[in-house]
Parts: sequence; C-alpha cells; structure tokens
Amino acid sequence: MVGWYNLCNSWALACLHVSLIMFRINPPRKQKTHPRVDVLLLATVALLSLFGLIMVYDSSVVQAFKDYGDKYFYIKQQLLWIILGFICLIFFSVFDITRIKKLSGLLFIISCILIIAVFIPGLGSTGGGAHRWLRLFGFTIQPTEIIKMTTVVFLAYFFEKKVDAKPFFIITLAVTFILGIFQKDLGSAIVYFLIALSMYFAAGGPMSHFLALVPLTIVGFISFVFTSAYRKQRILAFLDPFADPQGFSYHISQVLIALGSGGWFGLGLGQSRQKFEYIPEVTTDSIFAVIGEELGFMGALTLIALFGYLIYRGYKITENAPDRFSKLLAFGITSWLGLQTVINLAAMVSLIPLTGVPLPFISYGGSALLVNLSAIGILLNISKKTDKLKT
Repeated sequence: MVGWYNLCNSWALACLHVSLIMFRINPPRKQKTHPRVDVLLLATVALLSLFGLIMVYDSSVVQAFKDYGDKYFYIKQQLLWIILGFICLIFFSVFDITRIKKLSGLLFIISCILIIAVFIPGLGSTGGGAHRWLRLFGFTIQPTEIIKMTTVVFLAYFFEKKVDAKPFFIITLAVTFILGIFQKDLGSAIVYFLIALSMYFAAGGPMSHFLALVPLTIVGFISFVFTSAYRKQRILAFLDPFADPQGFSYHISQVLIALGSGGWFGLGLGQSRQKFEYIPEVTTDSIFAVIGEELGFMGALTLIALFGYLIYRGYKITENAPDRFSKLLAFGITSWLGLQTVINLAAMVSLIPLTGVPLPFISYGGSALLVNLSAIGILLNISKKTDKLKT
C-alpha cells in the first residue's frame, strides 16, 4: 500500500516539474474578456481548510486532553486562525497589488530581521533543537513562514524588469544558510531555496547557472547533514525506515505503519490508533499519516487531487496574468505551495527524509495558515485582472 503512495507522490512531483518548464514567464497578453475572481480556486482552498480543521481536531484529541485537559483546545485555536486567515485572504484579494510591489523591499527586510530575532534571548524559542519561533506581544510566530511569502513578492518585483543574478544568489544563499545552519531548520531552508530557484527559472535565468549550482547544492546539502547528528539520523532512517524502530527511525516507521494499516478505504474517521501518541508531531508535520490511516489510500488520493487542482488553478492564473510582475508573483506563490505540499507528502511516504515541513491548509499552526491564506488572497486578486479563466 505504501508503494501506491510513493507512486502518487512521484507523479505529483513529475507534474510540478513539468509545470515549472511550461510556465517560464512570457510577455503579457492583451485582455479580451471581462475579468472575474477564480471561484474554483477559492472553493478548493475553503474545502482544504475545512478538511484540515476536521483532521486537526481528530488527530489532536488525545494530546489536547493530556496537555490541557481540553480535547477541543487545538481545534479552537485552529478555528480562530482560519477565521483570521480568511479575513487576510479577503483583504489581499482587494488590496492594490501595486502597493504590494512598492512595499516588497521593506517587507522582505522586516522578515529577514524577524528570522534573525529568533536568536535574541527572551524573544526566540526553540523546539526539537531548532530556533524557529518568535514571541511578540503575547503571540508566537514562525518567521520562516513569513519570509517565504515576502521573498516571492520581493523577487517578483526584483525580476520584473531584468534578471540580475549576482544579488539574487547572494540573498538566496544567505537566507538559506541562516535557516539551515543557524536555525537548524533544514526543511524550511530547502523549501526556500527551491522557491527562489523556481522564480529565477521562470524569470528567464540562464540554464548554465542552474548547472553550475548542482555541485554547490550537493556540497551544501552534505554540509547541512553532517553538521548535525540529528540530520544524519534522519538520513539513516530514510535509507532504512525500520532500522531502529525504538530509536532514530521511530518517527518514520510509525508513519508508515499508519499508512499501511489504512488499506484502500481506511479504518474510518476518528478511528486512528497511531494518534494515541505513537506518531510524533501528529497535528503538524505528520498529519497526513492519520489521514491515510483513517481514510485509506482513496481518501489520501482525493486529498492529493485537491492539491493538484489548486496548483493547476494557480498556474492558470499565472498563464493569464496581465503583466510580468503579476505573472511572477502568481507563479511564485503557486510554486511555493506546490513544492511545500510535495515535500511534505514525499517525506510521509519515505521518498525523501523527514523534513519538518507542514502540509499547507491542513497542518495545525497559525503562522503557516495565515500566510498561506494571504497568498491565496493575492492569487485571487490577480485572477480578477486576468482573462476569463478556463475550467
């Protein structure tokens, strides 16, 4: 059964790769029809968010009751973030995109300051050995989620008129280095690096630059892995998920047990056995394991299809966007959400090592949900200025 999951995720990765090649940014087309918001994209995101709310409650009941004495603790938090997230979605769907462009540099600088601020005692907090969270005004935020969106906006502005490789690579490698080495968040570093490269590719970056990056990327990845015993263990767990089921491979082995026990149609909603504190990070990074266990292969495949359709709608908006900035912005947002989805799902079925990357719109977490829904609001904003979208 896990083999079927691997096949589906390999197909999703291949489709995303083909999409990157198909949608290198071209000159804008003349508008011929009356614009409208992409209702299908909005409906898909709403459905994913509602499903995520259900699964967060389902997977968190045991942990919430144990930690807080309230089995509804996580769903109440997630429901609040969904409401705030859709408020952000509405705001960005009507906000003047030209203002976003003008503010892109400032927003990027602020987000860079935030990822450095996590190292300030009293402001930053750690978890699992990583410096990812920042406490401000009584709230805990994850700056790595914010910088993904601000980078997409900044690079769309940066590449609008010309492709300047030197400052692009300096910025990209510097932020990737901070995320991977200092924050010890290799998953976010990989996602960030791939988002930046995909936008450089779409903007028309020379293929020779990508070829030159291959050895640098390999050396960088090996350096990231061997500077941390924790990462080395994740590589070993990837090579043999059941090598040490009570030790370093415990996490992935429990995830695979959950997916395998789900069979074709699952154990039934709410019937997961692995959510009883067998799977680490069950409400965040590993929530797909509970989905596969309870809804089976067919349920998981339906979820993957929804994500595939969301990515398709995003690329349709990219294709029909009225100007180069909007095209790059739509492409960057769609590629970011697509890459993060593929990386999360691939890690869950052991196609790649576990990365700690959340599943968009599904995983528990306020920062990611607010930023993701804000990004969808920008996509909807762009869709209103495009040709009538084909279904």
